[in-house]
Amino acid sequence: MRFSDEQKQELVTLYHNGESVSDIRLQNDVPRSTFYTWIKPYQTQVSPSGHIISTNEFIKMKQRLKKLEQKVEVLQKVECTVSSPLQDKLPELSKLYGQYSVHTLCDALCVARGTFYNHIFRRKEVTVYDKRREEMREHIQTVFDESRQRFGANKIAAVLSERGIKTTPKYVVELMREIGIESIVINSKKEYKKHLRFAKKQNHLQRQFQVSEPNRFWISDVTCFKINDKYQYVCMILDLFSRKIVAYGMSPKNSTYLITSTFKHAFKERGNPQQLTFHSDRGAQYTSNALRKLLRVNKVVQSFSKSGSPYDNAVAEAFFASMKKEELYRTIYKSARQFYESVDSYILFYNTERPHSTLNYKTPDKFELLYEEKKTSAI
Repeated sequence: MRFSDEQKQELVTLYHNGESVSDIRLQNDVPRSTFYTWIKPYQTQVSPSGHIISTNEFIKMKQRLKKLEQKVEVLQKVECTVSSPLQDKLPELSKLYGQYSVHTLCDALCVARGTFYNHIFRRKEVTVYDKRREEMREHIQTVFDESRQRFGANKIAAVLSERGIKTTPKYVVELMREIGIESIVINSKKEYKKHLRFAKKQNHLQRQFQVSEPNRFWISDVTCFKINDKYQYVCMILDLFSRKIVAYGMSPKNSTYLITSTFKHAFKERGNPQQLTFHSDRGAQYTSNALRKLLRVNKVVQSFSKSGSPYDNAVAEAFFASMKKEELYRTIYKSARQFYESVDSYILFYNTERPHSTLNYKTPDKFELLYEEKKTSAI
């Protein structure tokens, strides 16, 4: 099967959280060599300021830094500022023409590239070679605009040839780089998918974990626990208003069915709530078509944590941490059934007996009961 970048990152995150490569690849049918190639781009380092940075992010940051350094160099060399009159900026930029790309020069002083080209073209000291390049830039820009930014160097060179303007694709590539243009075909699919991912996977929660009404924001997550060398998975759904576990499910497989069946149970038990948002991480089960369709049919808004950011779902992470420390790590389980019974017992205790600091030391059940009593008395 093919894995998306986000699915790859989810599996790598499991590895960084301590799960073995063998378990990950066997559960997801991934060759060992393939998985190790995934790990490298997502290897993270902690910066001196405490930020966690992946290899991919580091490369992008270096590229942005290089562009910014070039702009700073331009600003240090010119004898004017961004707020100076245009007639002062153009001569200064002309002095640096050829040392930096036109894109960098114009961005540094906020000058339109067309305006700068016109200025260069009008210079008395311009050579025949410079004039030829400027004329060719104009021709290339014209064809590029006529194609609505679709044509690359080969097609532009072909169109110019038909118009009697001789050139080569290599020369067109060079001038396109100077102008700062490229065919939208190169990145259009990538940008489109990026837009779709952003549109479909928005974070509606934004770490606002305090909610004023029940059944407005549910959060969900899955954890695993090894019993007799086999993993058992627990999915839970928690109402942020009362921190109550409104439904949970257990299975030896981390499947989409585990998520959908748990949600169906919660939705029914809570009376098919309206204006509900369901928040989770970007695991493959939470981004599955089956869950998306289920939420859409029930008019539930889906919300996602930012990729690689567990803090966006911190309440779910905190619940599982408490359950493991207060219950699961205290027993050596001999069977999956014993483990399931232990989870049942803890969640009942959590909802009905365990005071919660966020709820002013009320239990989730008590907190909801007080809300209903207050709501009834107000009527």
